[in-house]
Amino acid sequence: MEVIEGCRLPVLRRNQENEDEWPLAEILSVKDISGRKVFYVHYIDFNKRLDEWVTPERLDLKKIQFPKKEAKTPTKNGLPGSRPSSPERELKTLDLSLHSSTVGIGKTIPTPGLPYLCTGASLQRVPVVKIPDRTNSIENVTKNLLSKRKLEAVSLATQCSPATPVAPTPEIVTPVYAQQNGSARRPVPAVAGRKRKANCLGTDEDSQDSSDGIPSAPRMTGSLVSDRSHDDIVTRMKNIECIELGRHRLKPWYFSPYPQELTSLPVLYLCEFCLKYLKSLKCLQRHLTKCNLRHPPGNEIYRKGTISFFEIDGRKNKNYSQNLCLLAKCFLDHKTLYYDTDPFLFYVMTEYDCKGFHIVGYFSKEKESTEDYNVACILTLPPYQRRGYGKLLIEFSYELSKVEGKTGTPEKPLSDLGLLSYRSYWSQTILEILMELKSENGERPQITINEISELTSIKKEDVISTLQYLNLINYYKGQYILTLSEDIVEGHEKAMLKRHLRIDSKCLHFTPKDWSKRGKW
Repeated sequence: MEVIEGCRLPVLRRNQENEDEWPLAEILSVKDISGRKVFYVHYIDFNKRLDEWVTPERLDLKKIQFPKKEAKTPTKNGLPGSRPSSPERELKTLDLSLHSSTVGIGKTIPTPGLPYLCTGASLQRVPVVKIPDRTNSIENVTKNLLSKRKLEAVSLATQCSPATPVAPTPEIVTPVYAQQNGSARRPVPAVAGRKRKANCLGTDEDSQDSSDGIPSAPRMTGSLVSDRSHDDIVTRMKNIECIELGRHRLKPWYFSPYPQELTSLPVLYLCEFCLKYLKSLKCLQRHLTKCNLRHPPGNEIYRKGTISFFEIDGRKNKNYSQNLCLLAKCFLDHKTLYYDTDPFLFYVMTEYDCKGFHIVGYFSKEKESTEDYNVACILTLPPYQRRGYGKLLIEFSYELSKVEGKTGTPEKPLSDLGLLSYRSYWSQTILEILMELKSENGERPQITINEISELTSIKKEDVISTLQYLNLINYYKGQYILTLSEDIVEGHEKAMLKRHLRIDSKCLHFTPKDWSKRGKW
């Protein structure tokens, strides 16, 4: 029985508890090594970073499912081999934006909705009755509000892993004409929440349209969301075996469009300061004798202890920015790459020792975002994960938004790990605000959604979705309340004790620029 590409069958793997299991997997590729076949498998309903090469002994041939000949891979936009996007659901949530809240730890917090009476140009708060516990669910909130106002769709800022998709706010789809070398190309349907795309870096998923791979003119904006229209068998497979970066060796999770001749190497060597990729240790050693960098290029805008942040302009430091994107793509599956990094700023977090400033993680953002995005891509490198650096990156991005006087939100979709980090950060930040509120004249403290948004620079929709995620919103006696239970309070206090790394705004030296003026580019 010959196992071919497209077959599905159980494959032996070890789970996190170090126990054997036989999940269903799809054969993506077959190759022959020294006369022995090995198979590249994707575990169905598992994240792609778990994909791997396996030997025949790990395959359960008794339960093999051969691909049906008539069931060809569906096409999208007329591109053979591409896969359609996952169906998106429309989520209807409540518009709780301009209304008041009352906070009572372990008791009640009156929140958005009916507690306001309009009197001319002002809004007045209505006293809230204390309730012993949370008796109403969010379904009751929806039921009571439907008769009073029209529901509005709010983006929940939560694009999850493939197992739990969440759709962005619906938008009108209009054709967008992509310009290439001065000539108009065919109209491309604009996807909700996504902006105009330009040339990408690499092949297939990140394909080049022009012959030289360099766009004819810099773009004024850009989105790093991958639309999956070029997702094929090549980009579904990891192509780099191992990366050596300084004192760390990293195993990539996903495809990254490094040059084809480097993909067959057992180890790809990177200079940890300029991120240039080299094919051998000898080439790296020779490069280090010439490389004068001991920190990322650009301006150091933050330093506290051993942690520093550098701001890098994608136009002024193109080589570094492109190399950073190539490295990041090894660990980000939902983003795509551009040769043209001009529209982006990169903020690289480093850890300092006697040898220099070592990269820990980074986030990028558009110089001009029409959708209030304050992060395009965000990544903590695997050796530094689960140590609080992810939340530090997120906190720094919102600290920049505070200086700019804006509210911000990350570009969707988020990866599964990114979603967890953002949810945790939003929850801790909002709970911190609510628990610090003090009562005046014996009345419960009150706060509006807008005030929370202004204090934290978190977008209103993200504030609302976080309150719903924490299940704090209830409906009681004609108004909305938030209820902070003792469990939530205790859980928050424990989490904050573990959070040792925080951004100190006094150590930030940052002056925002008006990127709408072309001269600033």
